[in-house]
Amino acid sequence: MTGAPHDIQAYLAELEDIPGTLVFTAARARAGYHLNQFAMSLMDPDNRSRWKADEEAYLADFPMSDDQRAAVRARDYNRLLELGGNIYFLSKIFATDGLSFVEAVATMTGASVDEYRAMMSAGGRSPDGLRSKREGR
Repeated sequence: MTGAPHDIQAYLAELEDIPGTLVFTAARARAGYHLNQFAMSLMDPDNRSRWKADEEAYLADFPMSDDQRAAVRARDYNRLLELGGNIYFLSKIFATDGLSFVEAVATMTGASVDEYRAMMSAGGRSPDGLRSKREGR
């Protein structure tokens, strides 16, 4: 692609074709607004205490979708990204759970922390393999 895209929707649709990658678009930001507000609320120590004491009661304060609530309960970070979560906001959830960023992200890849750390130290995900979901290549 050269120059600025002429059709932003077509451009964004191309980004959805990248395996293992979700681009945080304006649509995802709108869908995840309350989810991300919930996650950011955990920066306040009093809110973290309320969350740890009764997760269900605390979640009730935020008008999230049922799918978002289920993904928060399951700590399914990949699903939360699909539902509009921003990884930097979601980090407040796993930090509250006592996980480091590396530990949380390793769970998202299906690798152990040691495997994930080794992959990243070796330069990250291999450029070989599936590069397009649509084309299966």
